[in-house]
Amino acid sequence: MFETLLIVGIGLAGGFAVGAQAQIAGSMGNRIGGAAGSFIVHLGGAVASLALLIARGGENISEWRYLPWYMLGSGVFGLVLYLTLSQTVPKLGATSAIALVVVGQLLVGLLIDHFGLFDASVRSIDLSRIAAAILLLAGAYLMLR
Repeated sequence: MFETLLIVGIGLAGGFAVGAQAQIAGSMGNRIGGAAGSFIVHLGGAVASLALLIARGGENISEWRYLPWYMLGSGVFGLVLYLTLSQTVPKLGATSAIALVVVGQLLVGLLIDHFGLFDASVRSIDLSRIAAAILLLAGAYLMLR
């Protein structure tokens, strides 16, 4: 039970981080441009990741050469997310922009799970997952109204 609560807490912390970053990304994108803001965000993330990597003794960084190509290029998704937020937050507000991001995450998550993409365990789309997706889509629609 404790482990489940811990994992839920970690997930919520990630959501809080995305929520805070959404507004910051939107404001920074308005002030200095989307690509410039993305560079600053990713540079700060790289510095923080390097500090964490050093604190953790390097983990298995030497194995990076054996990663599939799509893992090496996955930072592009961070750029897409940042540019998306820098455009949507100023026009729609943080809540609506985040709702759209969450819906996008949900849809790609369903596909990744269903087909077992990127080393994921297969979790087929079933009626309860479809119902959950419909409820989240309805919530996003209500946020955007």
